Amino acid sequence: MPHRTLDLDLLRAFVTVADCGGFTRAGALLGRTQSTVSLQIKRLEDSLGGRPVFERTPRHLRLTSEGQTLLHHARAMLRLNDAALAELTEPEVAGLVRLGVPEDFATAHLPTVLAEFTDAHPKVELEVTCDLTLNLQAKFRGGGFDLVLLKREPGVVVEGMRVWREPLIWVARDALSVPAEGPLPLIVSPDPCVYRSRAVAALEGQGRRWRIAYTSTSLAGTQAAVRAGLGVAVLPREMCPPGLKPVGADIALPALADTEIALIEAPGASVTAHRFAQHIAAALERL
Repeated sequence: MPHRTLDLDLLRAFVTVADCGGFTRAGALLGRTQSTVSLQIKRLEDSLGGRPVFERTPRHLRLTSEGQTLLHHARAMLRLNDAALAELTEPEVAGLVRLGVPEDFATAHLPTVLAEFTDAHPKVELEVTCDLTLNLQAKFRGGGFDLVLLKREPGVVVEGMRVWREPLIWVARDALSVPAEGPLPLIVSPDPCVYRSRAVAALEGQGRRWRIAYTSTSLAGTQAAVRAGLGVAVLPREMCPPGLKPVGADIALPALADTEIALIEAPGASVTAHRFAQHIAAALERL
């Protein structure tokens, strides 16, 4: 039986469509028309024996179960391909790369990712800025970053690719921090904030009253306010530190949708910045 080989160009188109959530935006990133990308996906499905990788409706594009399985392997194959080409054909990686990242995400997940890259590429200078998502977006649009990690709502099409998804939870010092009557005191970041809007939408959908008890621009400030018993905060599950209690169903707080982080690369970013972006995506997938 002859060996069959998956076409890497088709896999790259497939991964880009999955990350972008549609053919038009994927085509723009790949420098191809929507119809060309659609044809590439059809060729990929034909090479898989006619198995569809996407479910298409007028409003939505979702991975099939076969597509979800293929996506994991496709990312791995493309990483190996890109790494081999870079090692054999690209010059030594060096220069400055400016990265913007939300503080809470940087604190919990990025230290190991950054250390691995700097150890492997000692001639690269990393300039990392932690800030609120709104400020990061503004500075990125102004040319202040080569790469930026931004919080976004799952399913909302934002340029860049999804590199992280994690459940959100309600966090409190103890049950006494959650009043049985009256509005729920919230500890939040300044508006606009994904966690803040998610908390408010969930509570209003439940018909529960709420009030802003404390506003902080930092993760440390939020955690301190929760420890003081000033109210309830929304945090990613892995950012709930010792001493704070996840709460929710036990005190009738509504469930929260997952948080999502997108990695966006500036137009015309350097080869070094592109290599760093590939490293971030691959390293976060391993976590």
